[in-house]
Amino acid sequence: MTIRLAGISVFPVKSTRGRSVDSAEVEPLGLVGDRRWMLVDVDGECLTARTERNLLRLSAIDEGDRLLLHADGTELAVPRPTGPMIEATVHGRPLHGIPAGQEAQRWVQQTLGRGDVRLVHLGRPRALNPDYSRAGDATGFADAYPVTLASTASLRRLQDWVTETALDRGEEPTEIGMGRFRPNLVIDGDVAPFEEDSWTRVCVGDVAFDVAKPIDRCVLTTVHPDTLERGPEPIRTLARHRAWDGRTWFGLQLIPRSTGTVRIGDDVVPRALPRA
Repeated sequence: MTIRLAGISVFPVKSTRGRSVDSAEVEPLGLVGDRRWMLVDVDGECLTARTERNLLRLSAIDEGDRLLLHADGTELAVPRPTGPMIEATVHGRPLHGIPAGQEAQRWVQQTLGRGDVRLVHLGRPRALNPDYSRAGDATGFADAYPVTLASTASLRRLQDWVTETALDRGEEPTEIGMGRFRPNLVIDGDVAPFEEDSWTRVCVGDVAFDVAKPIDRCVLTTVHPDTLERGPEPIRTLARHRAWDGRTWFGLQLIPRSTGTVRIGDDVVPRALPRA
């Protein structure tokens, strides 16, 4: 069985456009440069494209000491802030961020057409859910866990289901691209659709990850990442074929267990064992 790493994406600013890369450094918090920045409202709650679709107009490159922001033909270099932390939340979970400077705040407010938006950098990592992790495990501004993974075989099966659903309803089938699911790692090769459901550990090249749990999917997947148009898919079809515990599921949440570099073409070696 040969499985390869077929894609790597980082999302420097939470819930904005992703960036495809050929390789990425893996640290305990996830991929370097992934979701270390986010936009918050006046109450410190993170903004997401679930409700603020214009976030998908923004793209960024995290260079470590600065963030390069791009939107609608304009760009801004934002130095990594070093000031005092503020309290913030990601879907109600408390954490801390460091606000960027005033120039960055004006830029994001003008770009989004909202005067209550602030750009913040990660101030203090957030502990993971202890039900699916070890003591000391943490992440940045990710929704739940440090790294996400999805399979092209599973996406192809989902596309078949979406097409069947559309034809049954007399509709034009919706094309479901992997970009709707925003995974960090995409795998391809000798793997059956949704075989990853049984995995408990994955090695990508020399880097090992524990599988925390599958990913429960939200309405953001129904927004086309390029046109920003919203439709019923893929949630409608996932609800028919991939629903349990009152949620819909696609992909895996991973926790790094070693550090190193992952590269396109790396061997992917999964392990499926009964959980203790």
